[in-house]
Amino acid sequence: MAEGGDGGGGRKTHLYDLPEAILVNVFAMVEETRSRNAMALVCRRWRALERATRTALTLRGNVHNLFLVPTCFRSVGRLDLSLLSPWGSSFLLPPHPEHAEGGGAAHPGEEGQNNGANQLIAHRLRQAFPSVTSLIVYARSPCIVRVLVPQWAALRHVKLVRWHQRPFSAPLGSDVAAVLQSCSALSSLDLSNFYCWPEDLPPALQGNPNAAAALTRLDLLGLCSGQGFKSQELLAITAACPNLVCLRASCVFDPRFIDFVGDDALLGLATNCPRLSQLHIVDAAALSNPEEDGATPEDARISHRALEDFFAGLPLLEDLALDIRQNVRDTGPVLETMNNRCPKIELLTLGHFQGVCRAAGLHLDGIAVCGRLKALTIKNADDLTDAGLVSIARGCSRLSRFEIQGCQMITEVGLKRLASIRRSTLVDVRISSCGRLNAARSLWAMEPIRDRIERLHIDCAWTASGSEELPEDLEEEDEDEDELDPGLEFYQEPSGENGCGDERRKNKKIRGATAVGHVNGGAPSSDDLYDDGGFWCRTWRRLRHLSLWVPVGEPLTPLAETGLENCPRLEEICIKVEGDCRKCAKPNQCIFGLNALARYPELSKMKLDLGDAIGYALTAPMGQMDLSVWERIYLGGIDTLTLQELDYWPPQDKDVNQRSLSLPAAAQLAQCSTLRKLFIHGTTHEHFMGFFLAIPNLRDVQLREDYYPAPESDTSTEMRVASCRRFEAALNQRPIPD
Repeated sequence: MAEGGDGGGGRKTHLYDLPEAILVNVFAMVEETRSRNAMALVCRRWRALERATRTALTLRGNVHNLFLVPTCFRSVGRLDLSLLSPWGSSFLLPPHPEHAEGGGAAHPGEEGQNNGANQLIAHRLRQAFPSVTSLIVYARSPCIVRVLVPQWAALRHVKLVRWHQRPFSAPLGSDVAAVLQSCSALSSLDLSNFYCWPEDLPPALQGNPNAAAALTRLDLLGLCSGQGFKSQELLAITAACPNLVCLRASCVFDPRFIDFVGDDALLGLATNCPRLSQLHIVDAAALSNPEEDGATPEDARISHRALEDFFAGLPLLEDLALDIRQNVRDTGPVLETMNNRCPKIELLTLGHFQGVCRAAGLHLDGIAVCGRLKALTIKNADDLTDAGLVSIARGCSRLSRFEIQGCQMITEVGLKRLASIRRSTLVDVRISSCGRLNAARSLWAMEPIRDRIERLHIDCAWTASGSEELPEDLEEEDEDEDELDPGLEFYQEPSGENGCGDERRKNKKIRGATAVGHVNGGAPSSDDLYDDGGFWCRTWRRLRHLSLWVPVGEPLTPLAETGLENCPRLEEICIKVEGDCRKCAKPNQCIFGLNALARYPELSKMKLDLGDAIGYALTAPMGQMDLSVWERIYLGGIDTLTLQELDYWPPQDKDVNQRSLSLPAAAQLAQCSTLRKLFIHGTTHEHFMGFFLAIPNLRDVQLREDYYPAPESDTSTEMRVASCRRFEAALNQRPIPD
């Protein structure tokens, strides 16, 4: 605040003296929920402004308690009802008692009472949030959609969520048909987290032609059935929605299946939806096995001529993803055609495209000629080399996001050259399933952009196989360093007249030392990095998000030693552990190494995903460890972190379809004294949940069985609906210090 302008006796000017029009704009720019809640506590005027500018809200309580539904957020346009508690249970009563969980005989008049109660709940929600235009709802049965969606006539976006099995008695497409029939203004439909059958979609769209023709965005990618759309289904969907601007779908490209997606389907898609600007079509098998590395021996039944005509029919494309899981050979000329036919393309994802960049001479070829690209993802390009990466870096001058997966010929030398050339733009890098790139080499390759990168993903493989010698094509380029701007990868302090020559000589010395010194998968020594007054930037100054893939049995403790010792602004880390615990011996270390993350002072969010770690949930055979022991190992040291938000996926036993939090895991999570939000993506026992009541600042806890198939009925010893409500009542009765 500052003194007033009427001499020395004027009153002080405060922030709340600003005109309301300016304050409204200031409030609208604040997105963080806790900050907005704190602003609402200043005064009544600020509370009214905060409520008037709140445009998105996620309800977490039990909507059956109608007196708890907030009525002050009348400007909310985006409403999320998919996380109501208990998660996955219908917040509406079943209209037919025989559809209720557990069955039972129908009481006379019960059906009418249930319908009346459902209408009351839906009407109450509409009164509390009259301005809703975007709705997310967990639609376990079609009756939820039929009752809830018609309450808002101005709905433009609807997202349905369902991880439980599709009701077998429901007609084909009944959920989607209810949405299309009730929303005359609907323009966007998201079914990416909705379990249904591929044959549900075409009848629903064809039965409501006007609503289908009005759709501009349709998201079917990751459809929980995992089957993917075949050629005729894809053509029927695109024919019913000719005005689509965004289409994301999982398909079947495998020629061994009947009616697979091939040339005719791609050409028909381009003919039916010529206005597409975002198109993601991914093979369903690629979604179920995203970490599969290497190229498949089969070739796709997609010709170069068809791809060229496909690109010619979609001139407005800006975002394209083609991950077909079958090899498409010699695609360099096709990608050059795409660059000419699709002049607006900026984001590109290619899976199993071979020959994307040959880099045979000085001229750019293939994907390297696409100079407008801002984001590029290359998966399972078996013939992509370091020289190809250099060509891509030279040609794609606007590249800010780069992901490479399953490319076995890539080494740290080529990746470092790419980072060096694109130092001014590259801020997001993902490296996964590349056999010659372990954690140390991946981090060493990122040294030119250490002080600029904001998001990073690497595989925590501490050893790697492959040749340690420099590729011949890159050895020859050493004589012409100026073209690749070596000053971007090495910082040299002034040293007189011969500074430039000394810098070039020292760069060569470091690269030579690296090629020899990485025999055991380690990073170059500090002597190599700091020779003769030169230095690398050793601080990840802007890194905010770190993602790690860790194979089962590998520790996390070497992470800092490989180059991630100093990340002063790291806020969020995602760790995914994958593998079969039944095939692993007991680790030498008793803890996974989460305490090594305590060196990052700003770390407050963590996602620890053990969902793909498979083991024995019940009694393990002789010589094996059950999953409770593995959980104790992986959660060891988590109490040393100052986390505020934790998402945890327990390991699973696929034989019994069980993902359950064990007793040791619950006890270790209860020691995280700074947690405010805890989301467990699995099940557990009721008395285990009682441990979490000892966490003083814990405000939000939920069990989310967001995996397929989610359990249909609870066992006698695990959490039931009544158990969740009792725990939430006990949690809400506690005083929260802040």
